[in-house]
Amino acid sequence: MASERVSGVMKRNSRRVFIGQSNQANSVSQDDLLKSVDVPVIDADCRFCPDPCDQDHDDFAKMSIDMESDLLGSVKPYRRQVSPASIHDLWVDRLTTRQGCHFDRKIRLASEVTEADGTLAAFLCSANERHCTSSDSTGKASSAPNDNKPLPPGLFTQDTSNRLSILNGSHHSLSLHHDPASTLETVIILPDYKVVTDVPRSLEGAETLWKSALDPAYGRSGAPERSDTLKSWVLPYSCLILLCSHKRRDKRCAIAAPVLEKKREGWEVHTDLEDLSSKPTLEPYLVSRLFPGQHRALILRNSHIGGHKFAGNVIIYTPTGASVWYGRVTSHHVESIVANTIIDGRVLSPILRGGLNIARPGCRTVYDW
Repeated sequence: MASERVSGVMKRNSRRVFIGQSNQANSVSQDDLLKSVDVPVIDADCRFCPDPCDQDHDDFAKMSIDMESDLLGSVKPYRRQVSPASIHDLWVDRLTTRQGCHFDRKIRLASEVTEADGTLAAFLCSANERHCTSSDSTGKASSAPNDNKPLPPGLFTQDTSNRLSILNGSHHSLSLHHDPASTLETVIILPDYKVVTDVPRSLEGAETLWKSALDPAYGRSGAPERSDTLKSWVLPYSCLILLCSHKRRDKRCAIAAPVLEKKREGWEVHTDLEDLSSKPTLEPYLVSRLFPGQHRALILRNSHIGGHKFAGNVIIYTPTGASVWYGRVTSHHVESIVANTIIDGRVLSPILRGGLNIARPGCRTVYDW
């Protein structure tokens, strides 16, 4: 039990416990603000190990992390986040600036994600540029689901933005299991919490995916009428954990990733997608009903998500369509994140950067529908 593990742990001063806050009162008011819009916050220590640490967590002592800037509010609203399978073992570090699909701003993109010639991610960016409008905003303010109360900075719903965030993940294309020379790709779509496979690695394939599943006009089920040959199903996991592991971009993220990956806490942990392509479509069902009583986590490493000064960065997605973004995560925080968020579904305010659909009226956790 988390409470048993917490027992005996030293109480830290407010500067250590409430990371990035000037004092404890500020963090308490932040907790109250989050609770006022029905974010399932838990009043728990973000750190389980003693301070000073005696558990081989020295890697983080050597890193310079921004502890002064506001952490909450550092996530930019988006409608969907997509993660095509990576065709490289390492993220390419060269960043480029290219004109994005919006007329009034530039988009900085990791070249491994959108500039590497011939990748599905690059084709997706091009397809998205063709279809997106001059503004990310939908014109709707971020407000709590029930009472239209303004959400705190960094918290938003899918109705807030049409922005498509494109990452590359450490999972492999499932078509390679059947044909090592295949150019058909596998894409994870979030917060829709589903997998789409057999996407041709081409601009035409990206266009097909966009029209069937990424168009902001469509909800979680995608286009109501389709003539394509794409296969899709709900992610068969209790949660998906994305670890920023862009080592050449910022090795602070990569140090946190393997530590988190090893913390299993009795759950069944996967580091690659399960191939369900031979089974009937699962989209009409909820994953919680398909896998009752099972605790299965999928942990993937992904290319840089932005905010490297807040490394390590962790995103936790749930089948309910919620995403919890944590920053300044070190190995000191791993057990608390596992116990309080991954297992219990509660949000740790001191390390919260923001999140999608985490204001949940009537819900005790981010797992509750």
